[in-house]
Amino acid sequence: MNSIIENFYSAFKSQDAESMVACYHDDIVFEDPAFGVLKGEHAKNMWRMLITSQKGKEFIIEYSEINSKGDTGNAKWEAHYNFSKTGRPVHNKIVANFEFKDGKIIKHTDYFNLHKWSKQAIGFKGLLMGGTSFFKKKLNQQTNMLLTKFETTL
Repeated sequence: MNSIIENFYSAFKSQDAESMVACYHDDIVFEDPAFGVLKGEHAKNMWRMLITSQKGKEFIIEYSEINSKGDTGNAKWEAHYNFSKTGRPVHNKIVANFEFKDGKIIKHTDYFNLHKWSKQAIGFKGLLMGGTSFFKKKLNQQTNMLLTKFETTL
């Protein structure tokens, strides 16, 4: 299953959303601190939205430590970009866990420090509020609203 993870991140690095989502099972469940839980096409469309929003911008993906055993796997990846709302530089370090079914990723969970991310992306307000459940809930609402808006263009 290492090859599936490798294909996913190689496509991500190349900003090829369709190759990324081709690694996902139709019943994919994705979760991270920014979006919360996304299932099926919503999870796939989140990557399409992210790649579309970063085309032509300085967006760097690095990945390492890909491991898998049986139906599970993990990897580390890092994203370097400027947060669109503030223009502030972000270097986000993420640990990803995967579960596989039928030769595809059925569950993908990304873990990162939301407080650290919010401090970089938003600045002082992120430093003050980024570690709260209120901030996480508000961020999930905003990111999911953007995803819903994006999906109307598909």
